[in-house]
Amino acid sequence: MKKTIRSSILFILSLILLISLVSCNTVDKSGIWEEATYLRDMTFGNGAKTVVVEVKAVDQMVTFTIKTDKTMVGEALMEHGLIAGEQGAYGLYVKQVNGMTADYDVDQTYWAFYVNGEYGGTGVDMTEINEADTYQLELTKG
Repeated sequence: MKKTIRSSILFILSLILLISLVSCNTVDKSGIWEEATYLRDMTFGNGAKTVVVEVKAVDQMVTFTIKTDKTMVGEALMEHGLIAGEQGAYGLYVKQVNGMTADYDVDQTYWAFYVNGEYGGTGVDMTEINEADTYQLELTKG
């Protein structure tokens, strides 16, 4: 009897741990995240360079690790369909990240681009890949 109770408790604790681990690697699919293509950290590609990009929106985040032979951050992201936008006078105006759309004309939101936590000095399509850097695309309300 004691062995059965102990086994049951161990099983329940293992199940709780498994559920906790799975939920830590995904985001809540509500609000803007309903549009998201990926809800957990992902790795893409097979190239020689590695680019790490964090995508943040409404207190949630996923991290993309991209292995690429491209030279620019924007090229690496577009190569895997992770960003989309329109060409403008200042380069690519990113309107969609991970399937989530920001439209300044509708709700004053846009995708801000950061390099190592600092606002990007150039656009995502004009930023050369530096493997030591971490890049962020964050949904921002203007």
